[in-house]
Amino acid sequence: MNRVAIVVLNWNGITDTLKCLASLQHQSHNNFTIVVIDNGSTDDSCKLLGEYQSKHSNVEIVYNPKNFGFAGGSNTGIEWALNNDCDYVALFNNDAIADKDWLDNLVKTASVDDSIGIVTGLLLDASGEYIDSTGEQYSTWGLPFPRNRGDKRIKAPKSQLVFGASGGASLYRIQMLREIGLFDEDFFAYYEDTDLSFRAQLTGWKVAYAADAVAYHNHGQTSKKLPGFTVYQTFKNLPLLFIKNVPFGLLFSIGIRFYFAYILMFFNAIAKGNGKPTIKGAWMGFILGFKALGERRNIQKNRQVTTKYINGILWSDLPTNQTGIRKLRKFFTSK
Repeated sequence: MNRVAIVVLNWNGITDTLKCLASLQHQSHNNFTIVVIDNGSTDDSCKLLGEYQSKHSNVEIVYNPKNFGFAGGSNTGIEWALNNDCDYVALFNNDAIADKDWLDNLVKTASVDDSIGIVTGLLLDASGEYIDSTGEQYSTWGLPFPRNRGDKRIKAPKSQLVFGASGGASLYRIQMLREIGLFDEDFFAYYEDTDLSFRAQLTGWKVAYAADAVAYHNHGQTSKKLPGFTVYQTFKNLPLLFIKNVPFGLLFSIGIRFYFAYILMFFNAIAKGNGKPTIKGAWMGFILGFKALGERRNIQKNRQVTTKYINGILWSDLPTNQTGIRKLRKFFTSK
């Protein structure tokens, strides 16, 4: 049976983490190790994790000296999987709860086709009534967004191939990660999962959504602890995602929309009182953009699919949550 490392990050969130681990202990897929990465916690997490590990033989704890973010923390766990003969690594948010067949259904979907490098599942909100994500999408406006977020559970789509996977509850094939690399740690948090999915698609790997791999997510528990964090990461990371991955043939058409939307979002965020993290994030995105240009050369050089293929798997409109830009567009096009 395929061996899986389930990576769970903890940063000052031990109460959520222990609930999460309890759900993972009851997975029907029985060949797995839970690898908890403590990302430099300053509460009593380390003590309680040590006590938990002493009672569970299938748990490994890795203590990072500081908070390396979702990208860096996940990479620590992936490195453990790479060094311990795993076939897959699953990433699971510490503020989520997994159904007992969550992992088994992810592995079954990946096993159907060797070209499937990533499998994501049906991630619901904590109540189970609404969808948090059925994967990630990238739009022709250069803006990523979670598929089906906010829809009622009854509207969840059937299993299918998708553009990208949510890093909070997805399975990654080790062979693919050895080929395309791990998460880009410049992202720190937010959109690093879309970046990895984009790189996978460019090199010919597929991303699948498994409707029967169900988990429940109490969304945003970590980011709530850090005011301005999401705003900063958003304005820093969106340009990196665009610069690195969009094929040359789509650069102009997507780029003109992207920077128009980015500028509107920039001033809107400032108007809402988020000036400092917005400006800081945009400036850091500009600086890191030069590094991203160098990474782009390697990514595009190794591309195995056509521009037409990439264009065909993009969302051909604004993200569903961009209501402000949509209204502005309607105002001008109705003139």
